Amino acid sequence: MSEHPNPRPTLLSQLLQVPVIVAALGYLVDMYDLFLFSVVRVPSLKALNVPAEQLLTEGIRLLNFQMAGMLIGGVLWGIIADKKGRLSVLFGSIIMYSLANIGNGFVTSLDQYALLRFIAGVGLAGELGAGITLVTEVLPKEIRGYGTTLVATLGVLGAILAYFVADLFEWRISYFVGGGMGLLLLILRFNVFESGMFKQVKERTVDRGNVMMILTNGKRFGKYMMAILVGLPIWFVVGILITFSPEFGAAKGIEGINAGKAVMLAFSGQVFGDIFSGLLSQYLKSRKRVIGLFIMLSLTMMIGYLMIPTLDLFTFYLMCALLGFCNGYWTLFITIAAELFGTNLRATVATTVPNFVRGATIPLAALFVSFKPDLGVIQSGLLIGVATSLVALLALYFLEETFTKDMDFVEKE
Repeated sequence: MSEHPNPRPTLLSQLLQVPVIVAALGYLVDMYDLFLFSVVRVPSLKALNVPAEQLLTEGIRLLNFQMAGMLIGGVLWGIIADKKGRLSVLFGSIIMYSLANIGNGFVTSLDQYALLRFIAGVGLAGELGAGITLVTEVLPKEIRGYGTTLVATLGVLGAILAYFVADLFEWRISYFVGGGMGLLLLILRFNVFESGMFKQVKERTVDRGNVMMILTNGKRFGKYMMAILVGLPIWFVVGILITFSPEFGAAKGIEGINAGKAVMLAFSGQVFGDIFSGLLSQYLKSRKRVIGLFIMLSLTMMIGYLMIPTLDLFTFYLMCALLGFCNGYWTLFITIAAELFGTNLRATVATTVPNFVRGATIPLAALFVSFKPDLGVIQSGLLIGVATSLVALLALYFLEETFTKDMDFVEKE
């Protein structure tokens, strides 16, 4: 009896490869730890004896330390991923942010808190870019959009999990849980294999992870900057409108808003947004058209969140969820950044781009604080929100469509 050839791998079996699943679980832990601070900001600062009138300013200061760490970590881990391999980052980054978040549970002063948020930020910066890079390189181009959607969906569920854990346990325990999950995930990572594309490039005499190849080439630098600008509205919404939702609610006469619940609802909405945008992108065979649609939806929802008179908590929280849904192009934005560049620079780009977008929270928050005395909370938020959305749409216009792009290429000097 003749032997039958091996059956063709099904879409599901290709999609559920170990690297994809482990990247998705890693992003879940990453998002849990990243947004836990937004959830426990108020109770943790109160426990450290911060006066009520300083909760906003001290919260912004700690958030800036975390984001500064992510800016530095994004560059560091991106270069390491292109020089040493994607797996080196998946191991190193999770160890750093897991231990740092356990340390957050022991803080007794604001200075300790700031230092550990910075260290955690450095570690958190590597997870998503390395994971997305690995997924785009191990999956066929026809289904890599499904893979990145899976990663994003599980990741956003991590932010929702942060809310429920913080609701059940004291804030210090919540940090211990996040650190513990990260260390447990290390066990699974020993079964992950390296990207075949990276192995091939490593064997060639190709310059890898060289940031100067981006900075000194006008075309590459332009693509790089456009990719960053496309993501600005996402982190304006998350870092300003949602994180400081109690302050925006108070400005509209609504008291009793729980920042943790606002974060949870926003990311619940983003789960559906990520799934919808990913599937729509596969259906339309386009990244750009779907991203453009979501930026327009986000701008519309920002205006509604800030300008529509809201008289009750339910409506306000509903708007937070809708804002989150409109943020659902986060994964498409990172995917298009990874697809724009060759294998020897891909991880550097995919890791630094989202972290520069996250780091943009620092100047956006500074602008918000500087505008607030003259314009007020609502008008300041509106001005910055409209500006970031228009800049993102303009940047998107200049980016190429990458849906059908072959990933097996390198950038040359």
